[in-house]
Amino acid sequence: MDEIHHAEIHFEGHVQGVGFRYAAFEVAREFEVAGYVQNLPDGRVRIEAEGTAQEIEAFAAAVEEKMRHFIRKTQRSTHVRTAQFTGFGIR
Repeated sequence: MDEIHHAEIHFEGHVQGVGFRYAAFEVAREFEVAGYVQNLPDGRVRIEAEGTAQEIEAFAAAVEEKMRHFIRKTQRSTHVRTAQFTGFGIR
């Protein structure tokens, strides 16, 4: 199985209850990424995305641009691993 780029992105701010997950889901349709978006109990939103490094970067930038008024801080970690996702969903 081929290895693929993976990113885990955490968004902080007023990111729950504002349609963030749906917006991220819609943005994901424009890119070749797989993974999910999910609200966390601590008030943050997590995105896990797999794809090429360029697609993940463009996807993350598009989400940040679309939801910029709600985001106070973004943290991202990336690495290469075996693909684990097919499609992009909301959890």
